[in-house]
Amino acid sequence: MNASVQDKKTAAKSLLVMGYEVVIGFETHAQLSTQSKIFSRAPTAFGAEPNTQACAVDLALPGTLPVMNKGAVERAIELGLALGSTIAPRSVFARKNYFYPDLPKGYQISQFEIPVVQGGSVEFYLGDEKKTVHLVRAHLEEDAGKSLHEDFIGQTGIDLNRAGTPLLEIVTEPDMRSSAEAVAYAKELHKIVTWIGICDGNMQEGSFRCDANVSVRKPGEPLGTRREIKNLNSFKFMQQAIDYEIRWQIEELEDGRAIQQATVLFNPDTGETRAMRTKEDAADYRYFPDPDLPPLVIAAEWVERVRSAMTELPRVMAARFAADYGLSDYDATQLTQSREVAAYFEAATQACGQPKLVSNWIMGEVSRRLNAAEADISACPVSAAQLAQLVARIQDGTISNNAARQVLDVLWSAPDSTVDAIIEAKGLKQMNDTGALAAIVDAVLAANPKNVQEFRAGNAKALNALVGQIMKGSQGKANPQQVNDLLRQKLA
Repeated sequence: MNASVQDKKTAAKSLLVMGYEVVIGFETHAQLSTQSKIFSRAPTAFGAEPNTQACAVDLALPGTLPVMNKGAVERAIELGLALGSTIAPRSVFARKNYFYPDLPKGYQISQFEIPVVQGGSVEFYLGDEKKTVHLVRAHLEEDAGKSLHEDFIGQTGIDLNRAGTPLLEIVTEPDMRSSAEAVAYAKELHKIVTWIGICDGNMQEGSFRCDANVSVRKPGEPLGTRREIKNLNSFKFMQQAIDYEIRWQIEELEDGRAIQQATVLFNPDTGETRAMRTKEDAADYRYFPDPDLPPLVIAAEWVERVRSAMTELPRVMAARFAADYGLSDYDATQLTQSREVAAYFEAATQACGQPKLVSNWIMGEVSRRLNAAEADISACPVSAAQLAQLVARIQDGTISNNAARQVLDVLWSAPDSTVDAIIEAKGLKQMNDTGALAAIVDAVLAANPKNVQEFRAGNAKALNALVGQIMKGSQGKANPQQVNDLLRQKLA
């Protein structure tokens, strides 16, 4: 387990030591990848001039009627299938009434009593521990517009381009118990919606927006009063916001003050949350069935057509990697964090036939370099074919792991090079001449009688000192396994 995950687990345990348990639930708005809006033919492209993509239907002008976007429904079905949810054969739309300047209708068309997707779960790893977060529902709804605050002139403008953009709101049970677990869940959900292609996942553009409902309680007591942190648009800010909110709520309770249900915003500049408004309940929105939209009926045959057209799901691919390539469940899950990583792994494995070694190098040296550059696998300068050749040279004994890292360093900065050419140019081939290696071993044993005596007396660490001397004598070219074997033979 890496240090950062361990630190997060320690932080979560410290809250329990203080006598509090954290309870977190999520509401995520995933913008669906349709070309047009949920109830109209207006486009959804990002970055258009303000108010150029809102049509009469989006504004609910007199005489207009909404028409359901079939593509949005199919994307909802895909998510339900991906998460093991129930697809409702009949669901209904409702009007959610509230009055904001950027809500042109004075209501939002959403789903309340009967959502299209019901139940399901998201599984992921926190460190090496498997976690499961259960879902309550996922429902279709339209987005509102956007208020643009021009502080330098003291005015606010309204851009209605987003009005009517199709959203799928994904709601969890309050299953998470730390900010680290919440972020891991959000990352896994982000992976799923982008993997199956129903959402582009661009958090900066608002395509994947997360709201975290956070409360604290004494273990065993009823759920505490929650505060909802709205519109968290990066995983980094998500963790900071939740951690601050947890500390704030505990301090309030410790000082004898009650928590008031509220919607809060996170300020990344100050690292603090601040209350925006008191939190509404369902009754405040005065939901009622939308009279302009009939119930959404989804036949079983439609669900099966969508299922048959879906790509292999990450959990299915992870199970296949474990079965076909002999990987652990953890390794298989890590290698299916994105379709690009999975494809890279399979291409390299099929080229060299060494799945475990390929897995180790992708999750180790390759990931370390990509993380340092804040890049993903698509930006990796070393191709899957080159990694396969590198792994093959380790497997056949041509180079050691240490030499392989040197080869990778060169490939990273000079991707047009070849593995074999780098090995030759840098003289990295391991010493495979048994006679020459035996001579070096004999010389080291003769020069280090004290280490020999200590090893024979039961000090296993003395062997490491001898191995180090032999590797030095061979200029790092000796095969470590051969060195160990020869040493033990001669010291037996």
